Amino acid sequence: MQIEQLACNIGAELRGVNLADAIKDQDLFSEIRLYLLEHKVLFLRDQNITRAEHVAFAERFGQLEDHPAVGSHPEYPGLVQIYKRPDSPIDRYENAWHSDASWRKEPPMGCVLRCVECPPVGGDTMWTNMVAAYENLPDDVKAKIADLRAYHSIEASFGAVMPIEKRLALKAQYPDAEHPVVRIHPETGEKILYVNAFTTHFSNYHTKERVRFGQDANPGASDLLRYLITQANIPEYQVRWRWQPNSIAIWDNRSTQHYAVMDYPACHRKMERAGIIGDATY
Repeated sequence: MQIEQLACNIGAELRGVNLADAIKDQDLFSEIRLYLLEHKVLFLRDQNITRAEHVAFAERFGQLEDHPAVGSHPEYPGLVQIYKRPDSPIDRYENAWHSDASWRKEPPMGCVLRCVECPPVGGDTMWTNMVAAYENLPDDVKAKIADLRAYHSIEASFGAVMPIEKRLALKAQYPDAEHPVVRIHPETGEKILYVNAFTTHFSNYHTKERVRFGQDANPGASDLLRYLITQANIPEYQVRWRWQPNSIAIWDNRSTQHYAVMDYPACHRKMERAGIIGDATY
């Protein structure tokens, strides 16, 4: 197995390896997992694996989860089909920096995404390193956010296009999840800036230490949250991957965010993703 670093802060491509072999080869799987913790997202080409092998490899990391708003393959629960059709603008929309399912109380620890069909050009995906985003914050901002917590919502994202009754039922099933703004990675101990497109507001900002007058609370808190969310936009923290059929990306969902670029012409873009159940945030 060879590994090529793709950007200075995130991302590496693995070559000379078949993920199907890692299903039963513990040493190979352990090596891949170590590279994942180091580079945060791994890429592979020409992985002509079956859906069963896709699921079996992802399950080496842990149990898979279904998605309440995006359909899974009928024969493989946990293998989410992200199929974009050329005739549906809403169906194609996906371009926002996010950490998958941070609206869960226990967000996914990682994902394995395989390209089934992609546009002839465009439709890339970008990932950004939120450990680097935290490390490079000014010291006064780090001090300001050290104890802050924030809510992440499925109602305000996937639920927004639903009729009100279905939207409220979705929120009742998945109440807004509260997470620390600075999350600790459970395996590496790294500090992670943990706010993204699913984050709606701080839950403990309005204290006498932070708020003297109304302007401190609003727009003070919303301005700070907007500033933190935009740290994902910084190119120095990013890597960009051009898809081909049977390309695969494996990413650590705790320490990264990603963005599906919606620049492609009217055509199909078919991806299949296995999300691995994670643990509570620290």
